[in-house]
Amino acid sequence: MTDTAKISTGPLSDLVVIEMGSLIAGPFCGQILGDFGAEVIKVEDPKVGDPMRQWGRSLPQGLSPWWPVIGRNKKSVGLDLRTPQGQTIARSLIAGADIVIENFRPGAMETWGLGYDVLSKDNPGLIMARISGFGQTGPYSQRAGYGLIGEAMGGLRHVTGEPDRPPARAGISIGDSLAAMHAVMGITMALHHRANTGKGQVIDAALYESVLAVMENLITEFDITGYVRERSGSVLPGIAPSNAYPCAGGDMILIGGNGDNVYARLTEAMGRPDLKIDPKFVDHASRGVNQAELDGIIAVWTSGYLLEDLLILLQGQGVPASRVFRAPDMLEDPQFQAREAIVSVDHPVFGAIRMQNAFPKLSATPGRVRWPGPKLGEHTDEVLTDRAGCDTAQLAALRADGII
Repeated sequence: MTDTAKISTGPLSDLVVIEMGSLIAGPFCGQILGDFGAEVIKVEDPKVGDPMRQWGRSLPQGLSPWWPVIGRNKKSVGLDLRTPQGQTIARSLIAGADIVIENFRPGAMETWGLGYDVLSKDNPGLIMARISGFGQTGPYSQRAGYGLIGEAMGGLRHVTGEPDRPPARAGISIGDSLAAMHAVMGITMALHHRANTGKGQVIDAALYESVLAVMENLITEFDITGYVRERSGSVLPGIAPSNAYPCAGGDMILIGGNGDNVYARLTEAMGRPDLKIDPKFVDHASRGVNQAELDGIIAVWTSGYLLEDLLILLQGQGVPASRVFRAPDMLEDPQFQAREAIVSVDHPVFGAIRMQNAFPKLSATPGRVRWPGPKLGEHTDEVLTDRAGCDTAQLAALRADGII
């Protein structure tokens, strides 16, 4: 990696972030900040590193394809936080940082002498993002809380899947990702406050609350009407037509035609203008009541078309429709290519690898992927020399003692 490759011109390039978390929630928060230029220094166990280095489908090299993504744009420092020397070094690093991210169980940082009350004495402008299953307070705060638990408690799991089957998962660790995104939102708000006051603060991002935040009117609907949302498979009850429909050849197509004007265009595309004026389907409410019948009519129609032909027909009529994209489809799709939604990055072991770009797109200061997840401890000497004042002899002694 050249020095030029490390230079950042992103909107957060003036910020130094110490990432002390592991797995997904904390590291994804750091990934987002790093994508937009922050200098993210990842502190991880010097012997095994972040478990994300091995999670998922491990390759013959013993490496995970997940790590190059979630570890990208970061510097790796191997440091044992369970030792007094490691804690002293960490405190020194944080004293010169803008943001610290951690997703340990509440109380762990305090046990290590790294609570906000201590760190803010050295650095009053410090912003500390704390991500946990249930938050830093409350009777559940000390419980173990992975993403799936936050998804369950936040209400997402109960409404995900088919009604005659157990709750399903989204296929990704969405609870962790939502918590990371809420932590990033909190950080940007805290940066604005610090710009006005000079003072930092703590962001307390709980997984279950981050999930709850995106549950639309689930609570209010029950509070007013007594209705409890249940699993409804591929549809939203009362929103029709909006579903996955079969095509000739075994493919599926997603069609969103629930708006009155869009529905009218769909009936024209189907050659069934009578459905536009049928009392059972004439407006949003009636289509919701007769959702299953309408879906059945549409499914019979879509079954007579190949997916590609049907996409062309519906797009020509201005009806929202899509294939169900998989990774190979994304890599071949012209929209992904035109917007560089997927980029190629050089990796020292895998060679050129492809991954999602930095989002959202900013017109003046876009984010970018500067390098993939680094080797464990790749930047230990560089960071501790520049930011903790360690000399060669000190580094050698720390390494001999297994602290770095």
